[in-house]
Amino acid sequence: MEKYKKVMDKIIRGTSDANIAFDDIRGMLLNLGFDERIRGSHHMYRKEGIEEKLNIQRSGNKAKPYQVRQIREILIKYRLVGE
Repeated sequence: MEKYKKVMDKIIRGTSDANIAFDDIRGMLLNLGFDERIRGSHHMYRKEGIEEKLNIQRSGNKAKPYQVRQIREILIKYRLVGE
């Protein structure tokens, strides 16, 4: 639980979008109650009450920076920070 809070803090700060592990983001989203669906290299996440679909892909063992920015926007927009 504490690990995912640290990942969320790192995402919200926005200082290292290119250096966030894919598995950490995946675990954080699942911990927040998102449902995961995998199609090839695309991991798609949905959650009731959230209009947007999140789509993340691996870039090595990291998440793609532009997708980290999209996740940050969703976390802030829907006030998921601190959950």
